[in-house]
Amino acid sequence: MTDTATKASQLLALHHAGTPVVLPTVWDAWSARAVVDAGFAALTIGSHPLADSRGQKDNEGMTLDDALDGIRHITGAVDVPVSADVESGYDTAPAELVERVLDAGAVGINVEDTVHSEGRMRSREEHADYIGALRAAADQAGVDLVINARTDAFLGKAETFDDPLAEAIARMQACEAAGARCLYPVGAPDADAVRSLLAELSTPINVIAHPVKGSAAGSLDDLRALGVHRVSFGPLLQMALTAAITDLVTPWA
Repeated sequence: MTDTATKASQLLALHHAGTPVVLPTVWDAWSARAVVDAGFAALTIGSHPLADSRGQKDNEGMTLDDALDGIRHITGAVDVPVSADVESGYDTAPAELVERVLDAGAVGINVEDTVHSEGRMRSREEHADYIGALRAAADQAGVDLVINARTDAFLGKAETFDDPLAEAIARMQACEAAGARCLYPVGAPDADAVRSLLAELSTPINVIAHPVKGSAAGSLDDLRALGVHRVSFGPLLQMALTAAITDLVTPWA
């Protein structure tokens, strides 16, 4: 567990380095090795691209066993800290989820408040309670697991809100108090929204970006100027590669 604890501390430190840590979102050993060879100090695994690589569906189309199988292949292929998307937790008790994720070699987790298997969003309190229980389990294990608490308040799918920004802030504040180490208000629509989130929250913020087109809040330089702490690609890196592969092979069709 010592190496795991060390990697968790390294991942956490990257969130407080004074400049955004970019965690490319990968889905298999090949993509993980490629981004590490490109010079990245850590990476994250996305449930959407991982599911696609396995021929399964995102939004809990995989089981926890499926996800951990993919996570284990990736952590075994690289020697950098790895964070993994575990959707809403796959209906798994916090202590068990933490134990199994750490055993698979991940030192960070992304946990969202949409429970796709039930077609609903957790309430603010329910999601914060789950994040808090994960924090307690990680602390008990002696690992500063980087819990990236995600809210889908901006997405308006499982539930819509009159003021998505206010709802996202309230949900992220509750997760912050519960012990999240990073906060992910996915789908923040623009720089003003990100600026408001940063003003209301003291925990590092994660912004999603496209590797070519940038984020809704601007380029990497723009995110740096705003004070964003972490950038990930979600499924957008894999999607960009899909388009590139299509361009490469179409003349041969």
